[in-house]
Amino acid sequence: MNYFNVGKIVNTHGIRGEVRVISRTDFPEERYAPGSRLALFMPNSKTPIYLTVASHRQHKNFDLLTFENHPNINDVEKYRDGILKVSDDQLGELEEGEFYYHEIIGCTVYTMEGTELGKVTEILETGANDVWTVTPEQGKPHYIPYIEDIVKEVNIDEKKIVIEPMEGLLS
Repeated sequence: MNYFNVGKIVNTHGIRGEVRVISRTDFPEERYAPGSRLALFMPNSKTPIYLTVASHRQHKNFDLLTFENHPNINDVEKYRDGILKVSDDQLGELEEGEFYYHEIIGCTVYTMEGTELGKVTEILETGANDVWTVTPEQGKPHYIPYIEDIVKEVNIDEKKIVIEPMEGLLS
């Protein structure tokens, strides 16, 4: 089974079993909804601890969670630095033109003329749009904005992306 990162527990919050989470998901309302089941991976451990969300709220830049059967700080302080993940069967359907990061990373990028540019190795969140880091086998990486004017085709099954680079994008 594959697991995907949705957040990291960075600290406790108060004495009633709340933890502070730096979220890594675009769907916090869904992932952290009461009743949701999360897998917690602690550093140096290969086996997850399964937790059920009891409550979720946002505070400043953090998501604050409590878990069922963990009513106080003593129950959750051991989870600090743990990574919260969901299994691949918990991933929902996305709308057309939307993709999960793990579907894009590893795809080979080509120009409209068929020139191979490299593979997507990282996705940067800029606010306006994502930027894909495309790393060739030799040379410097290219930074490709995920916008309609440039990205013309994304084929997840074939791990292939076709772009039409604007002037200066690849230099």
